Amino acid sequence: MNHTKLPVSANVRQRISKAFCILSCVLLSACGSDKNGDTVFFSIEEDLKLGQQVAKQVDSTYEATGKLLNRNSSDPKIRAAYQHLDQIVERLLATDQVSYREEFPWDVKIIKDAENLNAFATPGGHIYVFTGLINKLETEDELAGVLGHEIAHADQRHSIKQLQKQYGISFITKLLLGDNAGELERVATSVAGHLTGLKFSRDYEREADEYSVLYLGATNYYACDGAAGFFQKMQNLQNSGNPPEFISTHPAPGNRIQQIQAEAKQRGCNTQPAANTRFQEFKRNLSL
Repeated sequence: MNHTKLPVSANVRQRISKAFCILSCVLLSACGSDKNGDTVFFSIEEDLKLGQQVAKQVDSTYEATGKLLNRNSSDPKIRAAYQHLDQIVERLLATDQVSYREEFPWDVKIIKDAENLNAFATPGGHIYVFTGLINKLETEDELAGVLGHEIAHADQRHSIKQLQKQYGISFITKLLLGDNAGELERVATSVAGHLTGLKFSRDYEREADEYSVLYLGATNYYACDGAAGFFQKMQNLQNSGNPPEFISTHPAPGNRIQQIQAEAKQRGCNTQPAANTRFQEFKRNLSL
């Protein structure tokens, strides 16, 4: 029998090479380390690529229902609210404690939903905060603590690592080897649909809490245990017999309060709330 050797295009060779790289990572734990020293299957460029697609899907979903507040709104109160929120994020990033502060966009968006007590970050550093969560908070330190927690999830690449565990090699292969935009868009749609309810491991949640303490403490402005105030609110709601959906996808808030306070004590960082933050004015601008 005559076997004819077919020519292999450069694109196919590149895809095969990537496939072998992925297989090596899986079988030999030979993936490269990121800035945090962790072994991951994805490059930062792929974090950014997936994050942009996920953010596009999230934006589209909430824009369709009129819930995504436009930072360029004609309403000066909404623009002022965004300026205030951006300032909080900038304070956290200015500490030089965030590994990918230069690589990720770190844009934050507000979703108007009074019933949703949540916030989340996509791969690549796109952050979303629901007005229901903001409404429950009493101080800017608490909001800074939540934002620090979400920044940590993105900066430590928890979403990507969790998706690797949940979806396995097939997910990674679809993302890295897909040769058309439609494939990536389908994967991003799936991620966007699960992101708000994505249940991180206890280790990832604890790590994000610890980094929140680190980030806030390094600002020399916010109480470094600010996130504990948020979890205290969640615990109060849980004890009232009307727990928010947040509780069903996150570890018990009581233990996290203790762990955050213990981390703050160990670091010896400031736990006095920031003064004159105009946080109540920020809430009023959002009509909360």
